[in-house]
Parts: sequence; C-alpha cells; structure tokens
Amino acid sequence: MPEQTVLVAIDIGTTKVCVLIGETESRGGVDVIGIGQAASDGLRKGVVIDIDRTVQSVASAVDAAERLSGLKVRSAFVGISGSHVSSQNSRGMIAVSGSRHDVDRDDTVRAIEAARAVSIPNTREILHVIPRGYVVDGQEGVRDPIGMTAVRLEVETHIVTASSTSVQNLTKCVQRAGVEIDELVLAQLATSEAVLGVEDRELGVVLADIGGDTTDVAIFQDGSISHCATIPMGGRSVTADLGILLRVTPDVAESVKFKYGSAVPLDVDPDEVLQVTSIGEDTSHGVTRRHIAEIVESRVAEILKFIAAEIEAAGATNRLQAGLVLTGGGGQLMGMPRAARDQLGMSARVVPPSGLGGLTDQISAPPYAAASGLLLWGARNWSTDEERASARSLDGVTSRLGKIFKGLMP
Repeated sequence: MPEQTVLVAIDIGTTKVCVLIGETESRGGVDVIGIGQAASDGLRKGVVIDIDRTVQSVASAVDAAERLSGLKVRSAFVGISGSHVSSQNSRGMIAVSGSRHDVDRDDTVRAIEAARAVSIPNTREILHVIPRGYVVDGQEGVRDPIGMTAVRLEVETHIVTASSTSVQNLTKCVQRAGVEIDELVLAQLATSEAVLGVEDRELGVVLADIGGDTTDVAIFQDGSISHCATIPMGGRSVTADLGILLRVTPDVAESVKFKYGSAVPLDVDPDEVLQVTSIGEDTSHGVTRRHIAEIVESRVAEILKFIAAEIEAAGATNRLQAGLVLTGGGGQLMGMPRAARDQLGMSARVVPPSGLGGLTDQISAPPYAAASGLLLWGARNWSTDEERASARSLDGVTSRLGKIFKGLMP
C-alpha cells in the first residue's frame, strides 16, 4: 500500500451522521485525521425518508471533517443497513482453465461469478458476494485454492442484497452532498472490522450493533459471515417506552435511560427514588429506579429475543463459542452484557472500536464502531485512489470483485 492514501468513511445513522477521514501508513495502519458529526433525522430504520434533510446532515458532517483535516472529501465508503437488506448462501462451480489445471485468481473470480448468478428480483441488487470456502475436486474446507491442481473448483458464498430503491436513495443523498461512493458496505461487515478478532470469527460469534431505530446482527462462523439481519428495534425503542410510561419528553427519557436505567432491575437499589417532571405538569413526582429498570428490561428482553431468533435461523444455536459482542450506542446501556448472558445462555461483552491511530479519542466508544470499521474495510480491501476510481466505473467491476473477494477470505 502506498504512503498517505486518503480514505473516507460515512456512517449515516438514525440519530447522527459520522464522517471519518483517514490516512494510510506505509506499515498498513490508518490514522484518523478528520472527524465530522451532524444530527440525523432523515432516516428511519435504515431507510431514507427525507432526502433533503439527509443531504444536509451528510454535507454538514463532511464539512466538519474537511475543516479538521484540511483535505477535500471526494469519495467515501458508505455504510448501508436496514430491514431491506437480506442475505443467502449460494454455491458456484467451474472447470479449472489452463493445460496444467492450476487454480489461479481468474478461476476463483469465475467461480464466484457463477455463485452470484442466482435469481435476484429486479427490485433488488447485490451488495456483496462473500466467499466462505472452496471445494477442490470434492475436497471441502479449502480456504485458498490458488496454486492447487484441480479439474473442478466450487465455492460456497454468502450473498448480500438490498432494495434497489433504498440503495438509489442513499446514493442520491451522498452524491448530492458532493461525495462519490467508493463502495456501499454492509454495516455489519464494516463494524466487524473494528470490533471482532480473527479468533472470534473462527470460534463463532454473533455481533449486535444496537443503534437508534435498529439493531444490526451478523453471525460469523469458520472465519467469515454466515448470516445477517436487521432487527427493527434499537436504543430509541427503550427511550420511547420510558417517555410513554413516565410521561416525559424524549430528551428527558434519553437522559434517564443512560444515567439511571439498567437492563437488570436486580442490580439497582429498589429504594432509590428519582424526581421527574411529566409533560404538561409544573411539579415533579417520584419514580423508583427499580421501576425505570423494569421498563428498560422489558424492551431489552424483546431485542434479545429477536437476536436469539436470528441465531436459530442461522443454525448456530450452541455453536458460537465466542458468544455475543455488543456495540453501538445501545450496547452501552447498563446491564446489557449480563441481561444477554442470562437470556441467551452465552458469554456477552461490550466491545468498542479499535485498530485505528491518530485522532481516536473522540471515536473510541461503541457508537463509532461502524464508522471506524468502514475506514478499516477500505484500507484492507482497496490499495490506491486509482483502483477506487476504476471500481466506480463499469470497466472496473471485474477488478473490484477480485480485490474484494481476496480481502474477505478468512
């Protein structure tokens, strides 16, 4: 990787837009040199509902990052998630080319292209085709077949698709903010770059990024992703419950949630009383901290129930030795790891993002895992500005696929 290649990440969430500008080093690391944030209210559950507001949020965050770094943002890696995203497994098979039948990169790309030739509705488009492993002349479990002698090559892939209209609207927002898109990256894949280690992926792990309106879930087994989903609940669901039941404003409910809430009611003092002022009232009234925790616990239990259902849908029950990794803003809620351990019957921990250098003090907390991961994704899968420019053109599709497939192999 050449020195000082500039990479940009844009994470467009329900509550905030985060832009990071990174600069690669000769040793392969990435230093953050620009950070920009802006409030976001143009998305709901991962889908754009107001283009103008989203454009304004993206432009504001980009401007802040540019001013801090002194650089102009021209293109970026952009995260995408939501209930419109789905995935499936697919297998492709080819005959190995060449007189010596030695597998080369062209063969692996052809096999992956064969796997991606699945029936996809014209209302959807493919985001990723992720190779999970190869079969060489019937021999399964091959991680890297290049250089092996074979007649037949098969590949097992995980294909991620998204609603075409959702993709187009998100793309439109970013481009109207003056930024071209290097790649739309599944948010779960990006986040995993910043919070999961190689051992986690090998042992089996479920990642849950608890955002504002949604919880992005991904399951990794045998070194790579095997399942992904988006749960239509997040931290704001807890806030809304507190607002309704305590009859307080959203701002007060959010403050109460993080200052006094807990996902485990038994961990809080049942006699501790807080004074809150309900909407439309001039005087405050007392609410026990235990009652607040019980409200929080109810919604957290529902989110965890959905996570358990995704684990079962992936056929991964009792197979995830690395347990649950929690991140995102909702992952910081008091008692989350214990609640998850009790309900899911597996280890659970909150993991902040890591792997970046430079200005990381402001982005070292779980809410910045996706943005951090987007930078790491870009550094791992793309080498040069020219390569990214080529990938944005039609002629660059094949080279882009080959590069991404290489980077995603365990």
